[in-house]
Amino acid sequence: MRQISADAEAAAVRALKDLKPELTELLKDLIRVNTVSIPPDGNETPGQLVFQKFFRQHGLRSELYDTEFVAKSKNPWSRRQRNYKGRKNLVVRVAGSGGGHSLLLSGHMDTVPTDLAGWKHSPWEPSLSRGRMSGLGTFDMKGGMVAQVAVLVALKRAGIRLKGDLLFESVVDEEWGGGNGTLAGRMRGDNADACVIAEGTQMEIYRATRGSFVVDLLVQAGSEKDYFSSGEVVSPAIPLGRLLGWVDSWVQRRKTVKARGAYKDFADAAPVQVLAVEANRMENLLPLSVPLRAGIRVYFQTLPHEDVDALISQIEASLRRFERQDSFFRKYPVKWSPLLESPLLGHELSASHAWTRCMVKSVETVMGSATLTAAPYPCDAFLMQRGYNIPTLVFGPCGGGAHNPNEYVEMKSLFQSAEAMLAAALDWCGA
Repeated sequence: MRQISADAEAAAVRALKDLKPELTELLKDLIRVNTVSIPPDGNETPGQLVFQKFFRQHGLRSELYDTEFVAKSKNPWSRRQRNYKGRKNLVVRVAGSGGGHSLLLSGHMDTVPTDLAGWKHSPWEPSLSRGRMSGLGTFDMKGGMVAQVAVLVALKRAGIRLKGDLLFESVVDEEWGGGNGTLAGRMRGDNADACVIAEGTQMEIYRATRGSFVVDLLVQAGSEKDYFSSGEVVSPAIPLGRLLGWVDSWVQRRKTVKARGAYKDFADAAPVQVLAVEANRMENLLPLSVPLRAGIRVYFQTLPHEDVDALISQIEASLRRFERQDSFFRKYPVKWSPLLESPLLGHELSASHAWTRCMVKSVETVMGSATLTAAPYPCDAFLMQRGYNIPTLVFGPCGGGAHNPNEYVEMKSLFQSAEAMLAAALDWCGA
């Protein structure tokens, strides 16, 4: 790693600490903006404008650009069934003086929708209590992006120019297995020698991420016209239990997968989870009736080294064998309906890679120790590393409630993660 002067580092850290009140207000402003995405649409641009205003106030030039071109591309990971009109990415590039590695700080602006009834207050009204900032997207991942923004602004305020280029991007369409926002940045050339994605990681460094495949298993049986008739009312509700048994056989089977690398110590390295079971809904406004349609949404997580296409073919072949052995499903076959055009893949960066060692050293400097492990979830890190050869880590603040009501981020950890990423930028890019 490149040596930096103690004076430069101290000046940058002082500037970062002076920024804490402004960063807190920036996070509040981001929470107040609804940036929910629900496929095929998303509303991320208002949040990008909040960032753009903040950068302008601190003398940094940002660029907003359209992302529609990705859906029209032939990239195998592009999501072509979504609408990207008006959904803009934001990028800031601070040019280096030369001779250093470049670094990309990346995050996503979109959030999932939420159940308003579960919140103690409006999800778009920031609430700071006992060091926790609550609000939709605080942990996933507006808090982490505020920490990344802090790095650029602290360097600017301290008057430090790195040797390598430093980039920040806020992308659209990461939730719901997206990725076109990340692809847009890569395809237009906003690339670097290393990347850190600021998902909430509880201050752990994730050098690997899982992949995922989500499939809906749908069954239609019987007919509405047979209801209230003298004939048998055929329903998939009870046979659905046997289909759940087939899913459970894959839960047990995947527990025997021999994981290696970053996932070798995980108790359940390749989990299979049921995300939804649906027949009729138990609501008083709906008439009492036997369900004629039913479905299960199943989530298969995969490991970085696995052949995902071969695995999916194996799973579907297993389903068809189950069908042939069941009299009901022989007559009423299961419709196999993948949620996405292509599955997400995993990625893994070596523990001995120079970027990994740089990040570990930087977190140790701030926290006293560092935990290097793997993510318990997929994200778009694989697009960076497997698609564009950018060594990628995932690192961000502590918090909880992602994809649930009363989501929050720990503000102390937000500032600590900012300091750790600042130390990494100084070391990696050179100052």
